[in-house]
Amino acid sequence: MSAKSYDAIVEQIANMKVSEINDLVEAIKTHFNISAVMSMAPAASGAAEASAAAVEEKNEFKVTLKDVGAEKIKVIKVLRELIPNLALSDAKKLAEEAPTVVAEAVAKADAEKMKQKLEEVGAKVELA
Repeated sequence: MSAKSYDAIVEQIANMKVSEINDLVEAIKTHFNISAVMSMAPAASGAAEASAAAVEEKNEFKVTLKDVGAEKIKVIKVLRELIPNLALSDAKKLAEEAPTVVAEAVAKADAEKMKQKLEEVGAKVELA
């Protein structure tokens, strides 16, 4: 299969919600019988430790808005930017009800991006 034949699939995935992508990943794991722990014969004593560390590493995070800080309006704008389908009233409610969960089961890179953008406008965010 050429790289161009993947373009349509990649485009479809790019338009999915995070929860839909998570469901897709789980379906692929089930279909191809892939588990989080791949059994390998360790080549050295450090390989077993590295394998255990990889298993313990989280790949999904919960983003919690702990405090909006002094710039509530900027936080609301960033929330709407990060969560495209979020209405203004819902973003305002999230900001006013802090501490509150902004997103659940988010990929590590996306969670860190959300945290960075919110902290840039003065909010306090926790990843769990």
